[in-house]
Amino acid sequence: MNENQTTHRDPVVAESHPPPDTTLAMVVYALYLASFVVGFTSLVGVVIAYVYRGKGPAWLDEHYRYQIRTFWIGLLYGAAAALLTLIVIGFPLLIALAVWLIIRCVKGFKGLQEKRAPDNPDTWLV
Repeated sequence: MNENQTTHRDPVVAESHPPPDTTLAMVVYALYLASFVVGFTSLVGVVIAYVYRGKGPAWLDEHYRYQIRTFWIGLLYGAAAALLTLIVIGFPLLIALAVWLIIRCVKGFKGLQEKRAPDNPDTWLV
């Protein structure tokens, strides 16, 4: 190459996308846990999950899906356990439901901190 033919390299500008905001997903898990004290907070949480589902990356949307499923499955388990309290077996089932909800919320919090989808969001268990 002679001095008239210089190669010009355009600097590559890397666009850095800010990490997705996981605050609302964390709030939903916190609202689910707060429902042990104030019962209606889980309803607020599921509404938030429905509103923000589909507005983030796929792994965050999986959290919202997991939260929605947690609400509806928990409602079903809770109704069955409440009905079974008439024959006393429902009381241990309500305790098991509380443990189930705590485990799902803790797993969800952990997944959010690691910026990954929850493990097996389709499960009815933990």
